[in-house]
Amino acid sequence: MDDDRRVTRRRVGDAEVRRANRGWWDTDADDYQAEHGAFLGDVDFVWCPEGLREADARLLGDVVGRRILEVGCGAAAAARWLATQGARPVAFDLSAGMLRHAAQAADRSGVRVPLVQADALALPFADESFDTACTAFGAIPFVDDSAALLAEVHRVLRPSGRWVFSVTHPMRWIFLDDPGEGGLRAVHSYFDRSPYVEQDESGVATYVEQHRTLGDRIRELVGAGFRLLDLVEPEWPEGHEGIWGQWSPLRGKLFPGTAIFVTEKPE
Repeated sequence: MDDDRRVTRRRVGDAEVRRANRGWWDTDADDYQAEHGAFLGDVDFVWCPEGLREADARLLGDVVGRRILEVGCGAAAAARWLATQGARPVAFDLSAGMLRHAAQAADRSGVRVPLVQADALALPFADESFDTACTAFGAIPFVDDSAALLAEVHRVLRPSGRWVFSVTHPMRWIFLDDPGEGGLRAVHSYFDRSPYVEQDESGVATYVEQHRTLGDRIRELVGAGFRLLDLVEPEWPEGHEGIWGQWSPLRGKLFPGTAIFVTEKPE
């Protein structure tokens, strides 16, 4: 454990996870947008720190006229971009702080989408009410029961609906959270599912991020009723010198930082 950052890996109960992550994103929303807002844009769909954009990747397929749910939307840049492409998006997030930034970005851009404050484990939407669902690093790593989240997304999707989400590549959990040379040495077991936890002086979690292996993710998807269509591992592009947390050109040229699961709900 790093005493300066009060970082550890330990099991955390569902209630503590919810309190920690809602509080974290509410408190950190301003700093997060100040640091990453320019990269993400007000009206853009960026899947990952590698810079892969939906405008180029087209992982969602044809979005025109589609009712699309952005899960864990943050400032909802992706939902606003989808609206400019002819889709009918709805964006939700647990954090009021992030939704405040979503509303401010709507004012700046003039592109408005419905914003909902909701828990990804209890979606306030009817069965089969969306054609497509997506998220770029939203919600999934921040809930204790990601299998239940996938089941909720499956519930609100119509048959043949596509569900695409990006998360930190599971192999990154082997390494320290360091964009430099220190992040090139394997120190953790890939098979240790203990969450990454930041906590205060009294040991109460203030931020929790969950780890699942690739196999875990696929089993959760299949268990929820989805069919896996593709697993995209974006390569670090030439000329991209940006650093985002533990993502960097140094690490990106050696091993993947993001996994994007492209799935669908069968007919």
